Amino acid sequence: MAEADQRSSVLANSDDPAEQLAWRRLTARHGDRLGEIMDRYGWPTAERVGEEAARAAWLIAQHADRQLDVRRRALRLLEQAVAAGSAGPRELAFLRDRTRVNEDREQVYGTQIAGVRDGSPVPWPCEEPERLDQLRAEVGIEPFDVYVARFAPS
Repeated sequence: MAEADQRSSVLANSDDPAEQLAWRRLTARHGDRLGEIMDRYGWPTAERVGEEAARAAWLIAQHADRQLDVRRRALRLLEQAVAAGSAGPRELAFLRDRTRVNEDREQVYGTQIAGVRDGSPVPWPCEEPERLDQLRAEVGIEPFDVYVARFAPS
């Protein structure tokens, strides 16, 4: 699922409605499957399924934009896994921000970029912009300026 997701992710922002629809259908199928996996096994941690599969589960949850129920469940289960030491806080931070943005709330860690304005990446609004780099460091995410430089047009 992760391979198909990564190959198809360019369709998410396509100008072609058919390509956007293909992306939505793919992420919905993947979200449904992740929901089944979580129903049966809980959060797929690395110790349970291996690093690659755990990363894939996180990626599928990240891209379940139109399945907020799946994402919220993934967030709760990932929070439990992090608390138990079975998953990393970095992935949790990204999933938390993505969920909050989908809920039309301010993000915490500044991981979600709204777009590019005048050649500069613009993040979605953040709760505590003055503490952003501190909060990011606490979960193992590079400073905000370093992160957003990756999104700047070449």
